[in-house]
Amino acid sequence: MENKIAQLYNPQVFFAAERTLLAWQRSSISFIALGFVIEKFGIFIKYLKIANDINVNSVQASAFIGIFFIAIGSLICLLSAIQYQAFTKTLSKNELPTRYFIFLGPLVSYTIFFTAIGLATWLIISNSFVM
Repeated sequence: MENKIAQLYNPQVFFAAERTLLAWQRSSISFIALGFVIEKFGIFIKYLKIANDINVNSVQASAFIGIFFIAIGSLICLLSAIQYQAFTKTLSKNELPTRYFIFLGPLVSYTIFFTAIGLATWLIISNSFVM
């Protein structure tokens, strides 16, 4: 019985949840970076002028696919922060570490989310879709 009670008040549960949040943050940053590279690759091909007849649709498709990846990455980051906060609300005071900035993980996630949304908005407004 004592072993079961000791497991209920284990702060390692919180740190496991935080590691999971960090893994989702890394994944979302990877999606955002890949989307940025895909979006800019279409413009690179356009300016490189490898062939005289570069299909404008392929450049626009590259932009749409890149912005889609950025949007997916930002959505992953937002949902992981929401899930992390919902989970930490279920933990008791004994399971939370003392003198620890619990809000810092979600704060980083929200910063990544809003930065990615700003990046996607900038890419949409920029000259990416000009023929």
